[in-house]
Amino acid sequence: MTKTILITGASTGIGRSTAELFLDKGWNVVATMRNPDKAGALADNPNVLVARLDVTDEWTIEASVAQAIEKFGQIDVLLNNAGYGAYGPLEATSIEKIRRQFDTNVIGLLAVTKAILPHFRERRSGTIINVSSIGGQITFPLGTHYHGTKFAVEGLSESLHFELEPFGVKIKIIEPGVIQTDFAGRSFDFSNDETLGEYQETVQKLFAALGEAGNNGSKPSLVADVIWQAATDGTDTLRYRAGADAEEYLDNREKFGDAAFIRALKGQLGL
Repeated sequence: MTKTILITGASTGIGRSTAELFLDKGWNVVATMRNPDKAGALADNPNVLVARLDVTDEWTIEASVAQAIEKFGQIDVLLNNAGYGAYGPLEATSIEKIRRQFDTNVIGLLAVTKAILPHFRERRSGTIINVSSIGGQITFPLGTHYHGTKFAVEGLSESLHFELEPFGVKIKIIEPGVIQTDFAGRSFDFSNDETLGEYQETVQKLFAALGEAGNNGSKPSLVADVIWQAATDGTDTLRYRAGADAEEYLDNREKFGDAAFIRALKGQLGL
């Protein structure tokens, strides 16, 4: 039987590249997104179900999972990819924005996972792949909200590994470095208050670093390849790095420890 993957945030970037790769590999794809009008050519493929799914809307989650099972008979892999980055000084960020960041990147991920678990538990099989970030292991300035969510994804994923393993469900974590997606555009929500002068030097230096890093980022297809490996390698590997910068940063964090790593990062950013 042809295998099926359900992907959240499949309209662009990593989600879109992953949908295209799995289709090329002969899988069925449930391409979910907040606005199905953005599906483009995906909607014309008979092995694709395009479904509206907003991770902050429980009804759309339940409906998408039900539609996927009805169309393809089963779901084999869930890719929790939907998310965005809220950056900026804590003082300059509204509580509403902070709640939205956690509702999307953490609560939404948990809600989609919870909705699919009865199906996986009944089948005693399934793989859940959560897109984290190197930002789930290390932090950058002004990323309090975003890094808080990605550290949460790392912790909840590791705990779920123990929880779901007894009935055959695997958990995988993907840790991309800087990727050439619209993260710094549509998916990047920056808050600032220029009257808070003490933060403005850090703001300017962060933007300069983001611009340079974005020019050298890996392609979304690289992350899709790592996701394919995680979905199909049959191992109990928990964490998968994606990108040369991910390897470098995470190796250095492990090698040098907190104080030396943070000191080096400050030097790199000119702080």
